[in-house]
Amino acid sequence: MAMKYLDLALTESVRRAQKHYYGHAADIADPPDRDPLGEAEIEFITTRDSIYLGTVNESGWPYIQHRGGAAGFLRVLNPSRLAFADYRGNRQLLTTGNLLVNDRVALFLMDYVNRARLKVFGHARVEDARTRPELVAQWSAPDMRAKVERIVVIDVVSYDWNCPKYITPSYSIGEVEEMVGPLKSRIAELEAQLRSFQHSTDIGRLSV
Repeated sequence: MAMKYLDLALTESVRRAQKHYYGHAADIADPPDRDPLGEAEIEFITTRDSIYLGTVNESGWPYIQHRGGAAGFLRVLNPSRLAFADYRGNRQLLTTGNLLVNDRVALFLMDYVNRARLKVFGHARVEDARTRPELVAQWSAPDMRAKVERIVVIDVVSYDWNCPKYITPSYSIGEVEEMVGPLKSRIAELEAQLRSFQHSTDIGRLSV
């Protein structure tokens, strides 16, 4: 468990809630300034095809944005830095605007198949893609028609893994196809055998 994450999350109001419900509150002693990602976290991030990104605006209201792409679209530049290409969308720019006044972000990365969840705290900045053409050329997904407008860079402060207890398994179309592929092959094999048997039976009837 990364101690800096809990140090940031367990505020005095959270501790009061813990004491109210459980009679005591967690204490975090001597947390580090940051917790760099480990091998398990890096592998998990590089195999995700979507993320949830939370920010807060100047009025104090939170906003959660979903971002997705091919597995690995969220790039691990080093154990303390992540980045992804942000494409032209509905032009609301809520996350981009929020980051102008508050660079703190919270990420949720989900693996619904294996019921795993990684949470990340960090500081994010948005770079205009027009000023970083080399990154646009490097990170643009070849199958995306939309234009890269921004590069979002996230400096990781810490992370935490969640309990899988209430994560409902769900599967992408590709994952379902992979699971049912052997069943489809077996069904096709049995159907071919049945057709062959029926054909042999028909020939036998004709020869009688």
